[in-house]
Amino acid sequence: MKSDWITNLSRRRFLAAGVATAAGLTLGIMPVTRADTRRSGPGFAGAAPADQAAFQPNAFLRIGSDNQITVISKHLEMGQGTYTGLATLVAEELDAAWEQVRVEGAPADAKRYRNLYWGEAQGTGGSTAIANSWMQMRKAGAAARHMLVEAAAKQWQVKADEIGVEAGRLTHAPSGRSASFGEMADAAAQQPVPQEVLLKEPDEFRLIGKRLPRKDSPEKTDGSALFTIDVQLLEMYTAVVAHPPRFGAKVRSFDDKAARAIKGVKQVLQIPSGIAVVGDDFWSAKQGRDALQVEWDESEAFKQSSSEILDSYRELADQPGTVARNEGDSETAMAKAAKVIEAEYSVPFLAHAPMEPMDCVVRIDASGCEIWNGEQMNTGDQMAVAGLLGLQPEQVRIHMLYAGGSFGRRANPKADYVLEAVHIAKTMPPGTPVKLIWTREDDMRAGYYRPLYLHKLKAGLDAENRPMVWQQRIVGQSILAGTPFESVMVKDGIDQTSVEGAANLPYALKHIHIDLHSPQLQVPVLWWRSVGSTHTAFAVECFLDELAAEAGKDPVAFRRALLAEHPRHLGVLNLAVEKAGWDEPLGRNRGRGVAVHESFNSYVAQVAEVTVRRGVIYVDRVVIAVDCGVPVNPDVIEAQMQGGMGFGLAATLASELTLREGRVEQSNFHDYLTLRIDQMPEVEVYIVPSTEAPTGVGEPATPVIAPAVANAVFAATGQRLRQLPLRPA
Repeated sequence: MKSDWITNLSRRRFLAAGVATAAGLTLGIMPVTRADTRRSGPGFAGAAPADQAAFQPNAFLRIGSDNQITVISKHLEMGQGTYTGLATLVAEELDAAWEQVRVEGAPADAKRYRNLYWGEAQGTGGSTAIANSWMQMRKAGAAARHMLVEAAAKQWQVKADEIGVEAGRLTHAPSGRSASFGEMADAAAQQPVPQEVLLKEPDEFRLIGKRLPRKDSPEKTDGSALFTIDVQLLEMYTAVVAHPPRFGAKVRSFDDKAARAIKGVKQVLQIPSGIAVVGDDFWSAKQGRDALQVEWDESEAFKQSSSEILDSYRELADQPGTVARNEGDSETAMAKAAKVIEAEYSVPFLAHAPMEPMDCVVRIDASGCEIWNGEQMNTGDQMAVAGLLGLQPEQVRIHMLYAGGSFGRRANPKADYVLEAVHIAKTMPPGTPVKLIWTREDDMRAGYYRPLYLHKLKAGLDAENRPMVWQQRIVGQSILAGTPFESVMVKDGIDQTSVEGAANLPYALKHIHIDLHSPQLQVPVLWWRSVGSTHTAFAVECFLDELAAEAGKDPVAFRRALLAEHPRHLGVLNLAVEKAGWDEPLGRNRGRGVAVHESFNSYVAQVAEVTVRRGVIYVDRVVIAVDCGVPVNPDVIEAQMQGGMGFGLAATLASELTLREGRVEQSNFHDYLTLRIDQMPEVEVYIVPSTEAPTGVGEPATPVIAPAVANAVFAATGQRLRQLPLRPA
């Protein structure tokens, strides 16, 4: 890779983008505090000062005199590789050495750290972290590089275009001068921030596209990574909450005598969501909660079972819904079809079940409120807390730590567990920190869920067995109703997340009709990894296989004929089936299934090989092809494809949350089943080369595996399984 500035100058793309304005690169000095209890030991009572002498050209980058480069991530690292990806973008344009780069979470500040896809809001979700930061973070690195070069040129009295930059060093070959970034940091800080920057062309990338080691791996390996559960502050108490056993129930009365008698219990109080028990530590608080005697008022509680909900959805599915897409004349076309195929598909409620359950540390004093947590919805939580306490948003200071998974659960527009922690902390003496911890059972039985959905599909083939008409009716709760997103993403009565993956059906059909029912239930629902595609991909891709079978055609050939106008769908489909050896024969009780789906602007195809014996599905091999634009870090992409597929495979084979008379039946991983290690198949991942802007990889693999496996089961056994989790006869 050439490092000479003159050479790079001639090959770089000139961007007069106005770095400080239109590009979204907010200039300013980073806060001089950060929450890191490791710096102050067990008695930590505040944040440690950062290097105030550091070179801070913008809100996303700090270079210290010790030659350490700190990238400020506006997005949460919850296992998906965001810290590594964002650091790569900055380090690429900065020409830094990967080893000198570290990452820390940004404070809650939407003015500087907004998600560019979300308007004036900071947060992580929808597989947008790399996609919305692609240009922003590169420009941050390029601006800092420019200032370093200008500082070196001024100090050495040479021309800027004679200075080369590589691996964190500035060099002037004619004179033999050299300096590290740290040695030039003070001088660079005196330079004006450029309004125009130069970015590399793809063929100049030195880090983007490489399998760089993750930035969070060392800390997570040696145990020094800081999660909310690890935060220890002086005089901190721990709280747990007793929640109603049914949704919509309220506290009628409670007796806390036995709870207060537990050693270590300090306080018992009623909050809007239940009864909180505060103790010296988790165990004393939990024992106190277990000793509570609570009488619940269930007069307005939800008391239906899952089977009753599904029956009511079937009744709705027999009635026209609100139209999401209508092309051609589906009723007339259906009447003329040579063959008509009908099917019903359904999926259950699902828990998010991240490895780290909900938790939050809160401290309230005269200056405002300070929060430590794995923060996914920074602005929403900040505004909710400010509203509760009567504060200005900037008085709510949020320290974004690592999160042990989320899958959407921590991005709660109602800030449920965060507000619980604040309700508790505000009853304590000023300055007293409180750590709220939800147990696995709390989140399983009183959390938020992926909605139960029903799909009713009907399609017609013409006399030549070509698909001509498609009708699909979707029934399920809206996850956007009652949230700040409703005004933007619910249009003409259609929750866009309920129909995504169906309303944008890519297959070439002249007559398409999609409609929706969004019944209102008291069951709290929320986005779940891959959102609407979790159910639409299953219904669409399985039903398409049914049409192929009725037409007597190979499922891959059937899809190819319908995807001529969608080259990226077709590209991943062709790559996956080629690598899988689609036409190679398999043994008895074995079969291959295929599915292709676009979500979050990424395209994924999967081929699953299964064996079915005695009513048990064994997924032996999964081949994944993904087109996600420029592959910033192929190793992270591969990991997300594997992990996302595995997450979806759990819902395919085992995961199910059921209600019985309004009560959640599952409580922990012994009865809410997830994927076990011996169920993980052999996985191959193939990435389509691309120069398109990068798109999401955290979620797009999740929805594709269920239809691929279900279609493979049909190939192996002839059984059509239309309900998740799959249970062959």
